[in-house]
Amino acid sequence: MTGLDTLRSAWHGINANLLRSGLTVLGLMIGVSAVIILLAVGTGSSAAVASRINALGTNTITVLSTGRFGRGPSTGGTQVRTANLTTQSVQAIEQHSQAPDVASVSPVVTTSETATYGSASYSTSVTGTTPDYLAAQDYTVSAGSTITQADVTSRKRVALIGQTVASNLFSTGQNALGQTIRLGSASFEIIGVLAAKGSSGGSTNQDSVVIAPYTAVQDELTGYAPFTELLVQAKSTASLNSAATEVENILAAETDTTVANLPFSVINEGTLLTTAQSTSSTFTTLLGAVAAISLLVGGIGVMNIMLVNVTERTREIGIRKAVGAPKSAILAQFLAEAVLLSLIGGGGGVLFGLIGTRFKIEGVTPVLAGYSIPLAFGIAICVGVFFGLYPANRAASLRPIDALRYE
Repeated sequence: MTGLDTLRSAWHGINANLLRSGLTVLGLMIGVSAVIILLAVGTGSSAAVASRINALGTNTITVLSTGRFGRGPSTGGTQVRTANLTTQSVQAIEQHSQAPDVASVSPVVTTSETATYGSASYSTSVTGTTPDYLAAQDYTVSAGSTITQADVTSRKRVALIGQTVASNLFSTGQNALGQTIRLGSASFEIIGVLAAKGSSGGSTNQDSVVIAPYTAVQDELTGYAPFTELLVQAKSTASLNSAATEVENILAAETDTTVANLPFSVINEGTLLTTAQSTSSTFTTLLGAVAAISLLVGGIGVMNIMLVNVTERTREIGIRKAVGAPKSAILAQFLAEAVLLSLIGGGGGVLFGLIGTRFKIEGVTPVLAGYSIPLAFGIAICVGVFFGLYPANRAASLRPIDALRYE
């Protein structure tokens, strides 16, 4: 019996009961498409998280004040000290001898104000900082010019506005450059419009922002309060951990404490990215495992239909063996039938999987993982071989006399 005869016989066996064969193929299609789609969802989720963290800057360190620290006897029972981020903190970190891996330090003061221009108004976040902040946060100016160190030193009332602020205060086609807006009761001249950045962290609109020299913001809006945070940019992603250690040591010496008791939160964005990627990888693996279970169920369906086929065709097997068909021919016939079912189911599953990855799922845009197609299709074939081998071997092992006697 040639290979073509074996395939023809396998195809005839599948066509003998199209409904039963179709349901088996459907089970495999669901399993294969589930593997492709769920792995794409996991990959897309991972890419979205990485993109959001990258928008914050993967070679940046954020220093936040946690307020008070220290304990000791006092008339009130507990003695605490207040730790603030000040210009002295900035100057210490900027010293190359103390922090050789630090590229720049940007002090930040933030507040929320209502921006008004003419009859238009918009509630926005106001960030007071230095020019280095823009590069550290990956902001670029699409029109006009950026703030300069001279603006900071001279406490100049100038500002950069995000695209959302511009669209809410100015009509389409209107030039915002050179216009004066009011932030609360203070007036600031617009010298630049920032390029669009979109959202970060899921809900934070990075285009709803006004950036101005921190000295002007302190003069007009916040008063001389300590900095809200320090944004430190490392010289490279590779030196990020070293830069974070240098910052911690400087701040610990400045506050006369240890790194372990540091009254500041030092957030390493690179560590956040690594953690997020690890979590996303686990999530993707879990989704793949869930999808693999559906493939396993499809394999059980293959075994079930093949066992039924062997039972229904026992007399046929007996006749074939009685006229001289070897065990290998019977084994090949039923194994080919199982593999053919898997091929059809796998091919259909790949097609539906590719279609499924073109739609958003729970807000996540799936990203097709290149390895998922050969993986899912290969597993489908292996399922056909594995679950078809036992029924095929059972058919091949029947004694001709018993098979001919079967009713």
